[in-house]
Amino acid sequence: MIKNKLAKSIAIASLLFVATQIKATEQQWVTYEGTAGPGKGKHIVLIAGDEEYRSEEALPQLGKILSQHHGFKCTVLFSINPKTGIIDPNFQGNTPGTDALDDADLVIMSLRFRNPTDAQMEHIDRYFKSGKPVIGLRTSTHAFKFNGDSKWAHYSNGYGGEKKEFQGGFGRAVLGEKWISHHGAHKSESTKGFVVASEKNNPILRGIKDGSVWGPSDVYGVRLPLPGDSQPLVLGQVTIREQKPVSDDVLFGMRPTDEKKKVGKNDPMMPVAWTKSYQFPGGTKGKAFNTTLGASTDLLEAGTRRLIVNAAYWCVNMPDQIPTDGCKVDIVGEFKPTRFEFRKGSYWEERKMMVVEHELK
Repeated sequence: MIKNKLAKSIAIASLLFVATQIKATEQQWVTYEGTAGPGKGKHIVLIAGDEEYRSEEALPQLGKILSQHHGFKCTVLFSINPKTGIIDPNFQGNTPGTDALDDADLVIMSLRFRNPTDAQMEHIDRYFKSGKPVIGLRTSTHAFKFNGDSKWAHYSNGYGGEKKEFQGGFGRAVLGEKWISHHGAHKSESTKGFVVASEKNNPILRGIKDGSVWGPSDVYGVRLPLPGDSQPLVLGQVTIREQKPVSDDVLFGMRPTDEKKKVGKNDPMMPVAWTKSYQFPGGTKGKAFNTTLGASTDLLEAGTRRLIVNAAYWCVNMPDQIPTDGCKVDIVGEFKPTRFEFRKGSYWEERKMMVVEHELK
């Protein structure tokens, strides 16, 4: 009987090992090869990983736009549950493929409270020490969260340790702000963008007019003035929803045609897009573009997509390649973003979203 139990245990262990190997070989990121365009020969890595704003929907679409309309090679990384091999935004500790950053020309991040493995963080840390450019979307102001004894603790939102250059964490040091607040009312007051008058000739704002940048995600609070050489480009008007939401409305009843401003919340208006330089100790100086917009449903508005794509050209030192009316941002393939919300419990296990779903079709 003992031999039978031992044989059974060995058999089960073998099956588990095989299953683990299968999961390890499943596709864990997606790459869109660039077509003809100004970005040909340059590589953009887009990292998705937040529980609420559907970055697993938004970043593949941005990657498709940047690759198919502009020629950039785009690699999209996801939060992958290593036990199941599925995309699981609620699993914060695994972002496979960060070695793609080693030859990247730009990283676009849409992260919230991630704690990648040491090996994965080594590539991220090396990228930022090199001073290469970054675009931060929405919750990337609070992209990381590590234990206090972690070697990466200084990346954590709200860091207050001995490394003075990282006070506030990655978001504050690199992008210009950490998590502060919902300035507008969540799920009922949208963000309508207005160009900073002194920056109307900035190449990032080509094709951007007052009101053309919009999103159902609310305006985030920031502390004014933003640090260092931060330059606000777009201010976010807190705009009141003008119709009642219905259950299947991914915009929660909000529309870009809404006009009513929230009294007491728009004087002053918060910056929702800005540029900034950053530099890690001992590293090379780099530049950042940050926007507190970035939910997948925000990308339904062409002006919001154009702001981000224009910024990508600026980040890779190609502002002269941005057309006077802004970059082309037509949706590539099917794009049906879902409403932003936290999805807990067994949702992702049952949804079984695989990376292959995001391949170009």
